[in-house]
Amino acid sequence: MPYADNDALPDPVRHRLPPHAQDIYREAFNHAFAAHAGEAERDVIAHRIAWAAVKRSYVKDGERWVRLDPDH
Repeated sequence: MPYADNDALPDPVRHRLPPHAQDIYREAFNHAFAAHAGEAERDVIAHRIAWAAVKRSYVKDGERWVRLDPDH
């Protein structure tokens, strides 16, 4: 099911990612969820795509997610 706002995201996403990364996750999930309508694994696919989207801009540093330097 699409997420209306970041407060509706799953606990692991809300508690681990900074707000901007949550925005990326939510937007990617919602787009992927719509794009894969009718597929049996729709939810799983959308979560995988959302995490991949986050990992394009953030990297895990220990227990924290930090934004990648856009110049590198």
